[in-house]
Amino acid sequence: MKILICDDHKIVRDGLRKILQQLSGSVSFTEAGDGKEAMARLKKDACDMVLLDISLPDRSGLDVLQSIKLKWPSVNVLMLSMHPQEQYAIRALKLGASGYLTKDAASEELLLAVKKVAEGGKYISQSLAEGLATHLDKDIFRNRHDNLSVREFEIMIKLAKGETLQEIGNSLCISGKTVSTYRTRVVEKMKLKKNTEFTRYCIENHLI
Repeated sequence: MKILICDDHKIVRDGLRKILQQLSGSVSFTEAGDGKEAMARLKKDACDMVLLDISLPDRSGLDVLQSIKLKWPSVNVLMLSMHPQEQYAIRALKLGASGYLTKDAASEELLLAVKKVAEGGKYISQSLAEGLATHLDKDIFRNRHDNLSVREFEIMIKLAKGETLQEIGNSLCISGKTVSTYRTRVVEKMKLKKNTEFTRYCIENHLI
């Protein structure tokens, strides 16, 4: 099995590699520090599984996930995140992720998740399963932000964090005008106008 570890922190990649070396059988690793590098690695040398961080410096991990599943649908992707599980896990699973795990999980759980995904299964933690069961009656699947595309969601989060249109454009390698167009779409879908309203919404819904 060949595993690509994509995280922008080398110390995290080293830690994940050390844990995954405990897997039985022949396992090899390759690494990427951002979304662009991950896509280049996959294009050069196919992998069986990708451990993908949601928070990457150049692109949202959800955006990278969508690109991976579009070009290499057979590649299993296990998402790693520090974000609240219910808010991001559902979106990731809908985009084709094979599992979702928070970075505070124990090493034993990581190994269990990788084994299950490698066998063709899906993995969600017990706490996520309980959280979904608890929120079913609240119709968690119909939050306003669930109507946003991956890029719209990504831009809303950046706006909520106080980033300017130009700063967002620079980080995503798109023009400020394009960011403004996305912002307009977000405003229409979210029924929010000011960036401070985005911030309040994201805080209230545990998105930041």
